[in-house]
Amino acid sequence: MSVFHFRFDFTAPRIAGRSAVWMTLLALASCQSRQAPPVSRPPAPAPTGYQTQPGQPPQGPYGQPQPTLASYPANPGFQNLDPKRNPPAVSARAAIVVQANTGKVLFQKNADSRMPAASTQKLLLALLVAERGGLNERITVQKSDTYCEPTKMGIQAGQTYTRAELLRAVLIRSSNDIARCLARDHSGSDGAFAAAMTRRARQLGMNNSYFTNSNGLPDPPGQYSTARDLSILAAACMRHAVIREAVGTASTTFRFSDGRTVPLTNTNKVLRSFPYCTGMKTGYTNAAGRCLVSSASYNGKNVITVILGSQTPQVWTESQSLLQWGLGL
Repeated sequence: MSVFHFRFDFTAPRIAGRSAVWMTLLALASCQSRQAPPVSRPPAPAPTGYQTQPGQPPQGPYGQPQPTLASYPANPGFQNLDPKRNPPAVSARAAIVVQANTGKVLFQKNADSRMPAASTQKLLLALLVAERGGLNERITVQKSDTYCEPTKMGIQAGQTYTRAELLRAVLIRSSNDIARCLARDHSGSDGAFAAAMTRRARQLGMNNSYFTNSNGLPDPPGQYSTARDLSILAAACMRHAVIREAVGTASTTFRFSDGRTVPLTNTNKVLRSFPYCTGMKTGYTNAAGRCLVSSASYNGKNVITVILGSQTPQVWTESQSLLQWGLGL
């Protein structure tokens, strides 16, 4: 397998569309830095090449300010980085490594093969909710939100939470009942939200993605994405501080509206094993296998990796190896 360079002279409209998307997402920043890890691990780096836009944020449809987006100036030192070593072996069915700043592809394996993405597609759920705004508004859980398995937080009809609380929990713990609640709140039903996901994916340049639900479960059938499309999605998500903070949180506590609390541990094991990992999203179903979108930042360098269709627990070690390789470590 060889290192592939992202080019801008393709003639095919589909590839050109992706090039345009990545050009609009120039120099995406790394996640906000987390607190320093224990002494036994080297401290995570502070994010670089990142500044907020001037002016007031726009008003969302709920009458609340939308999250302030960020502009990402190019980092010349990272822009010209090419890993010198051969990439590590990847046993998964599909994978990609991209420079988050530029969208340049450093490595790919079946990157355009359509596959189920499992819960990694919850990044698109998070993007739509963050873009809608009104995150401090409270929403009420409905009975239909709880009709899902197998991973559930256990929220109950009649309980109320802020959108921010639910968004944070669904990205850390990947709870399907919370995903359904946020989807129904956004679009009226889970099916309508899935249609909104597909429309937003097309706008981002994810031309090989189609969604039938908010959570990545195989029912209704027929949804798919690709490693390349998910790397585009990951880059777009990194523009939102609320998403960056949530996916980079190793552990926290969720408080139910009745006062009960439950600890939440991030499902992304790379976040705990690799100090320069800045988060992202896991996924698993029998059909999809083990899936992982991950990101890392070191010394002004920012990379995103996507692994789809892994059949072994090596998804964690392979993702970490690709992150290290992409960062030149």
